[in-house]
Amino acid sequence: MASVTIKDVARVAQVSVATVSRALNGHGNVAEEVRNRVLAAANDLRYTPHAAARSLSSRRTQTLGVVLPDLHGEFFSELMRGIDQVARQHRLHLLVSSYHGNPDEQGAALRAMRGRVDGLLVMSPYVAAPTVLGDHLEASLPRVVINSQNASPDITALGVDNYGGAVAMVEHLVACGHRRIAFIGGPADNFDAHERLRGYRDALARLVPDAEPWVLPGDFDEASGHRAGREVLAAAERPDAVFAANDMMALGCLFAFAQAGARVPGDIALAGFDDIPLARYVHPSLTTMRVNIAELGARAARQLIVQIAGEALPATGALALVPELSVRESSGAASVMPRPDPRF
Repeated sequence: MASVTIKDVARVAQVSVATVSRALNGHGNVAEEVRNRVLAAANDLRYTPHAAARSLSSRRTQTLGVVLPDLHGEFFSELMRGIDQVARQHRLHLLVSSYHGNPDEQGAALRAMRGRVDGLLVMSPYVAAPTVLGDHLEASLPRVVINSQNASPDITALGVDNYGGAVAMVEHLVACGHRRIAFIGGPADNFDAHERLRGYRDALARLVPDAEPWVLPGDFDEASGHRAGREVLAAAERPDAVFAANDMMALGCLFAFAQAGARVPGDIALAGFDDIPLARYVHPSLTTMRVNIAELGARAARQLIVQIAGEALPATGALALVPELSVRESSGAASVMPRPDPRF
Protein backbone atom coordinates (compact mmCIF):
# COMPACT_ATOMS: atom_id res chain seq x y z
CA MET A 1 0.00 0.00 0.00
CA ALA A 2 1.38 3.40 -1.00
CA SER A 3 2.19 5.76 1.84
CA VAL A 4 -0.23 8.60 2.50
CA THR A 5 1.05 12.04 1.49
CA ILE A 6 0.11 15.57 2.45
CA LYS A 7 -1.63 15.87 -0.93
CA ASP A 8 -3.98 13.06 0.07
CA VAL A 9 -4.89 14.91 3.26
CA ALA A 10 -5.50 18.12 1.30
CA ARG A 11 -7.77 16.26 -1.16
CA VAL A 12 -9.89 14.65 1.59
CA ALA A 13 -10.12 17.88 3.62
CA GLN A 14 -10.83 19.88 0.44
CA VAL A 15 -8.17 22.49 1.17
CA SER A 16 -4.79 23.40 -0.28
CA VAL A 17 -1.55 21.66 0.62
CA ALA A 18 -0.36 24.93 2.18
CA THR A 19 -3.43 25.03 4.45
CA VAL A 20 -2.77 21.44 5.55
CA SER A 21 0.81 22.38 6.37
CA ARG A 22 -0.25 25.42 8.40
CA ALA A 23 -2.91 23.45 10.28
CA LEU A 24 -0.59 20.56 11.16
CA ASN A 25 2.21 22.91 12.18
CA GLY A 26 0.01 24.79 14.66
CA HIS A 27 -0.13 28.14 12.85
CA GLY A 28 -2.71 30.50 14.27
CA ASN A 29 -3.95 31.85 10.91
CA VAL A 30 -6.18 28.82 10.20
CA ALA A 31 -9.88 28.87 11.00
CA GLU A 32 -10.78 26.43 13.77
CA GLU A 33 -13.34 24.63 11.59
CA VAL A 34 -10.76 24.18 8.83
CA ARG A 35 -8.10 23.02 11.31
CA ASN A 36 -10.48 20.42 12.72
CA ARG A 37 -11.32 19.19 9.22
CA VAL A 38 -7.64 18.83 8.35
CA LEU A 39 -6.87 17.03 11.62
CA ALA A 40 -9.82 14.68 11.09
CA ALA A 41 -8.67 13.88 7.53
CA ALA A 42 -5.09 13.27 8.68
CA ASN A 43 -6.36 11.01 11.45
CA ASP A 44 -8.67 9.02 9.13
CA LEU A 45 -5.86 8.53 6.62
CA ARG A 46 -3.35 7.79 9.42
CA TYR A 47 -1.06 10.43 7.96
CA THR A 48 2.14 11.06 9.89
CA PRO A 49 4.44 13.87 8.71
CA HIS A 50 8.06 12.90 8.35
CA ALA A 51 9.47 14.49 11.48
CA ALA A 52 13.04 14.93 10.23
CA ALA A 53 11.99 16.42 6.90
CA ARG A 54 9.46 18.70 8.54
CA SER A 55 12.00 19.91 11.07
CA LEU A 56 14.56 20.67 8.37
CA SER A 57 12.06 22.53 6.20
CA SER A 58 10.43 24.54 8.95
CA ARG A 59 13.36 24.69 11.38
CA ARG A 60 10.88 23.73 14.07
CA THR A 61 10.86 20.91 16.57
CA GLN A 62 7.05 20.77 16.91
CA THR A 63 7.68 20.84 20.66
CA LEU A 64 6.68 23.25 23.41
CA GLY A 65 8.90 23.52 26.47
CA VAL A 66 7.26 23.72 29.90
CA VAL A 67 9.33 24.72 32.93
CA LEU A 68 7.52 24.53 36.28
CA PRO A 69 8.63 24.96 39.90
CA ASP A 70 7.26 21.49 40.70
CA LEU A 71 5.26 18.63 39.22
CA HIS A 72 3.77 17.35 42.47
CA GLY A 73 0.23 18.18 43.55
CA GLU A 74 -3.18 18.81 42.06
CA PHE A 75 -2.45 22.39 41.00
CA PHE A 76 0.34 21.33 38.63
CA SER A 77 -1.63 18.32 37.45
CA GLU A 78 -4.53 20.58 36.42
CA LEU A 79 -2.18 23.13 34.84
CA MET A 80 -0.51 20.42 32.74
CA ARG A 81 -3.90 19.02 31.74
CA GLY A 82 -4.83 22.35 30.18
CA ILE A 83 -1.47 22.75 28.42
CA ASP A 84 -1.54 19.18 27.12
CA GLN A 85 -5.06 19.50 25.70
CA VAL A 86 -4.07 22.50 23.57
CA ALA A 87 -0.77 20.91 22.50
CA ARG A 88 -2.59 17.77 21.35
CA GLN A 89 -5.11 19.81 19.38
CA HIS A 90 -2.19 21.34 17.47
CA ARG A 91 -0.25 18.05 17.16
CA LEU A 92 2.59 19.38 19.25
CA HIS A 93 4.76 17.57 21.76
CA LEU A 94 5.71 18.73 25.26
CA LEU A 95 9.12 18.75 26.88
CA VAL A 96 8.56 19.24 30.61
CA SER A 97 11.09 20.11 33.30
CA SER A 98 10.85 21.00 36.97
CA TYR A 99 13.32 22.93 39.05
CA HIS A 100 11.88 21.42 42.25
CA GLY A 101 10.96 24.76 43.80
CA ASN A 102 14.60 25.86 43.82
CA PRO A 103 15.02 29.22 42.02
CA ASP A 104 18.77 28.58 41.71
CA GLU A 105 18.05 25.55 39.50
CA GLN A 106 15.60 27.43 37.31
CA GLY A 107 18.33 28.86 35.09
CA ALA A 108 19.71 25.39 34.39
CA ALA A 109 16.23 24.12 33.45
CA LEU A 110 15.74 27.05 31.07
CA ARG A 111 19.15 26.59 29.45
CA ALA A 112 18.45 22.88 28.93
CA MET A 113 15.52 23.78 26.67
CA ARG A 114 17.63 25.73 24.17
CA GLY A 115 17.53 24.27 20.66
CA ARG A 116 14.97 21.64 21.69
CA VAL A 117 11.73 23.61 21.66
CA ASP A 118 9.92 26.16 19.51
CA GLY A 119 8.73 28.15 22.51
CA LEU A 120 8.62 28.13 26.29
CA LEU A 121 5.92 28.18 28.95
CA VAL A 122 7.54 29.16 32.23
CA MET A 123 5.91 29.32 35.63
CA SER A 124 8.10 31.48 37.81
CA PRO A 125 6.23 32.73 40.89
CA TYR A 126 9.35 33.94 42.66
CA VAL A 127 9.97 37.54 43.59
CA ALA A 128 13.33 37.51 41.76
CA ALA A 129 11.77 36.02 38.60
CA PRO A 130 12.34 39.02 36.25
CA THR A 131 16.09 38.89 36.84
CA VAL A 132 16.30 35.10 36.46
CA LEU A 133 14.19 35.08 33.31
CA GLY A 134 16.13 37.95 31.78
CA ASP A 135 19.43 36.18 32.38
CA HIS A 136 18.44 32.78 30.97
CA LEU A 137 15.73 33.27 28.32
CA GLU A 138 16.83 33.75 24.72
CA ALA A 139 15.39 36.98 23.36
CA SER A 140 14.46 35.33 20.05
CA LEU A 141 12.58 32.40 21.60
CA PRO A 142 8.78 32.83 21.93
CA ARG A 143 7.74 32.52 25.55
CA VAL A 144 4.83 33.02 27.90
CA VAL A 145 5.36 33.46 31.62
CA ILE A 146 2.73 32.20 34.08
CA ASN A 147 2.19 33.67 37.56
CA SER A 148 5.26 35.85 37.65
CA GLN A 149 6.07 39.32 38.89
CA ASN A 150 7.07 40.21 35.36
CA ALA A 151 8.65 43.62 34.83
CA SER A 152 9.66 43.12 31.19
CA PRO A 153 7.18 44.53 28.63
CA ASP A 154 8.49 42.23 25.87
CA ILE A 155 7.43 39.02 27.67
CA THR A 156 3.81 37.87 27.54
CA ALA A 157 2.63 37.29 31.10
CA LEU A 158 -0.48 35.43 32.21
CA GLY A 159 -1.49 35.02 35.81
CA VAL A 160 -4.18 35.18 38.47
CA ASP A 161 -5.64 38.18 40.27
CA ASN A 162 -4.35 36.91 43.60
CA TYR A 163 -4.86 40.23 45.38
CA GLY A 164 -8.48 40.62 44.26
CA GLY A 165 -9.22 36.99 45.10
CA ALA A 166 -7.91 37.36 48.65
CA VAL A 167 -9.93 40.54 49.15
CA ALA A 168 -13.09 38.74 47.97
CA MET A 169 -12.50 35.88 50.40
CA VAL A 170 -12.03 38.20 53.40
CA GLU A 171 -15.20 40.04 52.37
CA HIS A 172 -17.06 36.72 52.34
CA LEU A 173 -15.74 35.66 55.76
CA VAL A 174 -16.68 39.02 57.28
CA ALA A 175 -20.14 38.77 55.69
CA CYS A 176 -20.49 35.37 57.42
CA GLY A 177 -20.00 37.16 60.78
CA HIS A 178 -16.31 36.33 61.34
CA ARG A 179 -14.17 39.13 62.76
CA ARG A 180 -11.05 37.46 64.10
CA ILE A 181 -9.59 35.99 60.90
CA ALA A 182 -6.19 34.27 60.80
CA PHE A 183 -4.23 33.82 57.57
CA ILE A 184 -1.84 31.00 56.63
CA GLY A 185 0.72 32.50 54.26
CA GLY A 186 2.85 30.96 51.55
CA PRO A 187 6.60 30.89 50.85
CA ALA A 188 8.40 34.16 51.58
CA ASP A 189 9.89 34.34 48.07
CA ASN A 190 6.63 33.55 46.23
CA PHE A 191 4.85 36.37 44.38
CA ASP A 192 1.42 34.70 44.54
CA ALA A 193 1.77 34.37 48.31
CA HIS A 194 2.77 38.04 48.63
CA GLU A 195 -0.30 39.18 46.68
CA ARG A 196 -2.70 36.99 48.65
CA LEU A 197 -1.25 38.22 51.94
CA ARG A 198 -1.52 41.83 50.74
CA GLY A 199 -5.17 41.30 49.82
CA TYR A 200 -5.89 39.77 53.23
CA ARG A 201 -4.23 42.65 55.12
CA ASP A 202 -5.88 45.40 53.08
CA ALA A 203 -9.37 43.87 53.23
CA LEU A 204 -9.12 43.19 56.96
CA ALA A 205 -7.96 46.76 57.66
CA ARG A 206 -10.85 48.17 55.63
CA LEU A 207 -13.62 45.89 56.88
CA VAL A 208 -12.59 45.21 60.50
CA PRO A 209 -10.28 48.13 61.38
CA ASP A 210 -10.03 47.14 65.05
CA ALA A 211 -8.86 43.58 64.23
CA GLU A 212 -5.17 42.69 64.33
CA PRO A 213 -3.83 40.67 61.38
CA TRP A 214 -2.88 37.15 62.47
CA VAL A 215 -0.43 35.66 59.97
CA LEU A 216 0.86 32.10 60.34
CA PRO A 217 3.81 30.79 58.28
CA GLY A 218 3.12 28.30 55.50
CA ASP A 219 4.81 26.69 52.53
CA PHE A 220 1.89 25.88 50.18
CA ASP A 221 1.85 22.22 51.27
CA GLU A 222 -0.33 20.08 53.55
CA ALA A 223 2.32 19.72 56.25
CA SER A 224 2.66 23.48 56.80
CA GLY A 225 -1.12 23.82 56.91
CA HIS A 226 -1.26 21.08 59.53
CA ARG A 227 1.37 22.87 61.63
CA ALA A 228 -0.53 26.15 61.36
CA GLY A 229 -3.74 24.42 62.38
CA ARG A 230 -2.10 23.00 65.50
CA GLU A 231 -0.70 26.46 66.33
CA VAL A 232 -4.18 27.96 66.04
CA LEU A 233 -5.62 25.31 68.36
CA ALA A 234 -2.89 25.97 70.95
CA ALA A 235 -3.57 29.73 71.06
CA ALA A 236 -5.12 31.22 74.19
CA GLU A 237 -7.86 32.77 72.04
CA ARG A 238 -8.80 31.01 68.83
CA PRO A 239 -9.79 32.86 65.66
CA ASP A 240 -13.31 32.82 64.24
CA ALA A 241 -11.96 31.73 60.87
CA VAL A 242 -8.74 30.66 59.14
CA PHE A 243 -8.03 31.69 55.55
CA ALA A 244 -5.26 29.59 53.99
CA ALA A 245 -3.40 31.01 51.00
CA ASN A 246 -3.96 27.78 49.07
CA ASP A 247 -6.16 24.69 49.30
CA MET A 248 -3.38 22.26 50.14
CA MET A 249 -2.62 24.16 53.36
CA ALA A 250 -6.34 24.46 54.09
CA LEU A 251 -6.70 20.67 53.84
CA GLY A 252 -3.73 20.14 56.16
CA CYS A 253 -5.30 22.59 58.60
CA LEU A 254 -8.65 20.80 58.34
CA PHE A 255 -6.97 17.53 59.29
CA ALA A 256 -5.37 19.16 62.37
CA PHE A 257 -8.78 20.45 63.44
CA ALA A 258 -10.37 17.02 62.94
CA GLN A 259 -7.64 15.34 64.99
CA ALA A 260 -8.33 17.73 67.88
CA GLY A 261 -12.11 17.41 67.64
CA ALA A 262 -12.57 21.05 66.59
CA ARG A 263 -15.71 21.37 64.47
CA VAL A 264 -15.59 23.17 61.11
CA PRO A 265 -17.35 25.56 60.76
CA GLY A 266 -19.03 25.27 64.17
CA ASP A 267 -15.90 26.05 66.19
CA ILE A 268 -13.66 27.55 63.51
CA ALA A 269 -14.50 28.41 59.92
CA LEU A 270 -11.98 27.59 57.19
CA ALA A 271 -11.32 28.76 53.62
CA GLY A 272 -8.69 28.21 50.94
CA PHE A 273 -7.61 29.43 47.51
CA ASP A 274 -7.32 27.67 44.08
CA ASP A 275 -10.24 25.21 44.18
CA ILE A 276 -8.28 22.06 43.47
CA PRO A 277 -10.57 19.11 42.59
CA LEU A 278 -10.24 17.59 46.07
CA ALA A 279 -11.65 20.71 47.76
CA ARG A 280 -15.26 19.79 47.08
CA TYR A 281 -14.89 16.17 48.24
CA VAL A 282 -13.55 16.67 51.78
CA HIS A 283 -15.87 16.98 54.79
CA PRO A 284 -16.90 19.64 55.28
CA SER A 285 -16.49 20.76 51.68
CA LEU A 286 -14.04 23.63 51.38
CA THR A 287 -15.01 27.22 50.62
CA THR A 288 -12.33 28.58 48.33
CA MET A 289 -11.47 30.99 45.52
CA ARG A 290 -11.86 29.05 42.30
CA VAL A 291 -9.06 29.47 39.80
CA ASN A 292 -9.72 27.63 36.53
CA ILE A 293 -6.26 26.08 36.64
CA ALA A 294 -6.63 24.00 33.49
CA GLU A 295 -7.85 27.05 31.57
CA LEU A 296 -4.85 29.01 32.84
CA GLY A 297 -2.56 26.40 31.27
CA ALA A 298 -4.63 26.18 28.09
CA ARG A 299 -4.72 29.95 27.59
CA ALA A 300 -0.96 30.21 28.10
CA ALA A 301 -0.38 27.43 25.55
CA ARG A 302 -2.66 29.09 22.99
CA GLN A 303 -0.85 32.40 23.37
CA LEU A 304 2.51 30.69 22.92
CA ILE A 305 1.35 28.93 19.73
CA VAL A 306 0.21 32.27 18.31
CA GLN A 307 3.65 33.72 19.02
CA ILE A 308 5.41 30.77 17.39
CA ALA A 309 3.28 31.28 14.29
CA GLY A 310 4.68 34.80 14.08
CA GLU A 311 1.47 36.60 14.83
CA ALA A 312 1.59 39.75 16.92
CA LEU A 313 -0.25 39.73 20.22
CA PRO A 314 -2.12 42.85 21.35
CA ALA A 315 -0.10 44.98 23.75
CA THR A 316 -2.38 44.51 26.74
CA GLY A 317 0.28 43.93 29.38
CA ALA A 318 -0.09 41.12 31.88
CA LEU A 319 -3.37 39.22 31.57
CA ALA A 320 -5.01 38.04 34.79
CA LEU A 321 -7.68 35.42 35.38
CA VAL A 322 -10.19 36.57 37.97
CA PRO A 323 -10.89 33.94 40.68
CA GLU A 324 -14.49 33.11 41.53
CA LEU A 325 -15.76 32.61 45.08
CA SER A 326 -16.94 29.01 45.61
CA VAL A 327 -19.03 29.00 48.79
CA ARG A 328 -19.26 25.59 50.46
CA GLU A 329 -19.76 24.31 53.99
CA SER A 330 -16.46 25.16 55.68
CA SER A 331 -16.90 28.95 55.90
CA GLY A 332 -20.16 28.78 57.85
CA ALA A 333 -22.25 30.68 55.33
CA ALA A 334 -25.90 30.87 56.32
CA SER A 335 -27.01 29.33 53.05
CA VAL A 336 -24.85 27.13 50.86
CA MET A 337 -26.29 26.25 47.50
CA PRO A 338 -24.25 23.45 45.90
CA ARG A 339 -23.89 23.72 42.18
CA PRO A 340 -22.37 21.38 39.60
CA ASP A 341 -18.70 21.87 38.83
CA PRO A 342 -18.16 22.31 35.05
CA ARG A 343 -14.92 20.32 35.24
CA PHE A 344 -16.70 17.06 36.09
